[in-house]
Amino acid sequence: MKVTERWLTKKPTISFEFFPARNAEGAEKLTRVIDQLAVMEPDFVSVTFGAGGSTREGSRQMIARLKNDLKLEVMAYFAGFGLGPEDIQGVLDNYLDLGVANVLVVRGDPPHGQPDFKPHPASLPHASDLLEFIRPRYPFCLGAAGYPEGHIEAESKEKDLEYLQLKVDKGADYIITNYFYDNRYYFDLVASCRQLGLKIPILPGIMPIFSIKMMENLAKLCGASISGDLRQKLASLPAGDKQALLNFGIDFAFHQCKGLLEAGAPGLHFYTMDRSPSTAGVVARLRREGLL
Repeated sequence: MKVTERWLTKKPTISFEFFPARNAEGAEKLTRVIDQLAVMEPDFVSVTFGAGGSTREGSRQMIARLKNDLKLEVMAYFAGFGLGPEDIQGVLDNYLDLGVANVLVVRGDPPHGQPDFKPHPASLPHASDLLEFIRPRYPFCLGAAGYPEGHIEAESKEKDLEYLQLKVDKGADYIITNYFYDNRYYFDLVASCRQLGLKIPILPGIMPIFSIKMMENLAKLCGASISGDLRQKLASLPAGDKQALLNFGIDFAFHQCKGLLEAGAPGLHFYTMDRSPSTAGVVARLRREGLL
């Protein structure tokens, strides 16, 4: 089923992102996490695709398990950085064979730890180029990434919005946003898109606070801002108390999600970081309070 059909019901969707494990220990942990979150009956789950195709086989195996064993609707990422047309088509043909109907198309980044990596000379440099290549060749329901605070590499938020409009013009059927800690960034992005005449669903991405170190590192990497108020609240927690931090993260994300849903967001897409307690805690609380 195409995810855009889910949003026609007007009922908010819940979805979870997973990324393939890189070793046996990680695979065992991820299996437990998936089992724990699958029982929450998400509308769909997404599976990432490593830089330069680095997790191609792992992504394929995970998609197959999620679809065939757990009977979940899967949205497959496609990060095309550095890949030539034949590689692009090979990956997408494989997605078709697996029964994938939904693909999130992103540019991707150079593979980490591979300083000698050279992009294919015929690779496509932007997500809009990938969308233009994929749209006439495949029947997928295609998504694009949106950045409420602007992409970290964009020269301005206005220019980033132009790129987002281009991605829609080239074939994106929906937008999933980068995470944010202040809902006004999402609301501003939606308002700007509507002013441009972009009527497709814009699904907010949610990143619960898993640890302060992870929060800081990911914020620098993704360009998500951390307010002084949030920093003060985190600083007031007992030092080293992991349970207190977990509880705070769940409470913070719950109120963020509550505000988004009450304002009409079409659903919530959780970046789980292959962990289950925070996401499960937020979703369970939203359901107890009748917000889902």
